[in-house]
Amino acid sequence: MGNSRGRTESLIHAKSYAFALRIVQMNKFLRERQEFVLSKQVMRSGTAIGALVRESEFAQSKADFVNKLNIALKEANETDYWLNLLKDSGYLSDKSFSSIETDCGELIALLISSIKTARENLRKMKNDE
Repeated sequence: MGNSRGRTESLIHAKSYAFALRIVQMNKFLRERQEFVLSKQVMRSGTAIGALVRESEFAQSKADFVNKLNIALKEANETDYWLNLLKDSGYLSDKSFSSIETDCGELIALLISSIKTARENLRKMKNDE
C-alpha cells in the first residue's frame, strides 16, 4: 500500500494513501462525466493529504512535523468542501458521497489527534529543556 521501502506504516499513512487512491478513481469517473474543473480541485487537495503525511516522516524538526500535518489537515478540510460541492451539484450520488466523505472525516479526525499529540510532545520537550 504505497510502501516500497519495507517500512511499517501507521494508520494515518495507510488511510491517507487509500483515500488518495479513491480520489484518483473518483477523478476518472468525473472526467468521464465531462467535469474537469471541480475534479482537478478535489484531485489536487485529496491526494496532497497523503503526500504531506508522507513528507512529515522526514520533517526537519518536531515543529516542522506539526506544520506538515497542519497543512495536510487544511487539505483534508478543502477536500471535504469539494466533495460537498460535487454532491450538491449532482456529480456525486448521495451513496458515493457518503462513503468517501466518511473516509475524509476519519482522516480529519486522525490528523487532529496526531497534531494534538505532537504539540503536547513538543511542549513537553520545551519544558524539559
